[in-house]
Amino acid sequence: MLSLHTLNIITCIWIAIGLIAFPLLLNVTQPYGRHISNKWGPMISNKLGWIIQESPSMIFLSVFFFTGTGAKSHAAWFFWALWVLHYINRSIIFPLRTHTNHKKIPLLIVGSAIFFNFINGFVNGTFLGNFAGGYAEDYFSSPQFVTGMLIFITGVYINNQSDTILINLRKPGETGYKIPTGGLFKYISCPNMFGEIIEWLGFAIMVGSLPAWSFALWTAVNLIPRALDHHKWYLQKFSDYPKGRKAVIPFVV
Repeated sequence: MLSLHTLNIITCIWIAIGLIAFPLLLNVTQPYGRHISNKWGPMISNKLGWIIQESPSMIFLSVFFFTGTGAKSHAAWFFWALWVLHYINRSIIFPLRTHTNHKKIPLLIVGSAIFFNFINGFVNGTFLGNFAGGYAEDYFSSPQFVTGMLIFITGVYINNQSDTILINLRKPGETGYKIPTGGLFKYISCPNMFGEIIEWLGFAIMVGSLPAWSFALWTAVNLIPRALDHHKWYLQKFSDYPKGRKAVIPFVV
């Protein structure tokens, strides 16, 4: 079994990779959805690809959680459940709700997402399965937990509200794009991504571990460049697109 010190070293390396990757991702438009490109190799159905790439996160986390030999506190079980519930929605419910039957995603993107989810599942599952036994029974009433949980719930609400708005823009059979309105779309182009960033920030505050903070960082590293690309695309696609909107953080970016 890894020691906590070794796990934290691995996590620090993963954080460093994220910090290095961020400026690179700012200059690469990832080829999915409206940015799809044949230059990235073979492609498969977008829905199937989404399920294949996202579901490993809860699988990997669960494998390392259940094979961990540490005492599993009530808090550890709760954090495991939050992660799994998020990814049941993200990897199964969400793609089945979308109207993307004719869209494709490159296998390269699917494969890179699986690797990404493996690393995050490994470091967080290993922590929760081996080193999360020290949460006190009254932890659920602590300021740290309450603050983190409120932020997490806020992120979940924003993310799901925004996803629903986007899904309802396109009726079954439609393939075009429209300007989304409602919710935080009044202020930013990608509130669904903003909600997910907020969600995992709340999770990191609740858990208080280096692996949880690394996942919050990587969520921002992945989603902020995507949001900036989406925002730029909206401005180019629609001449009447609201000029006051930011990309992903209200009034900031």
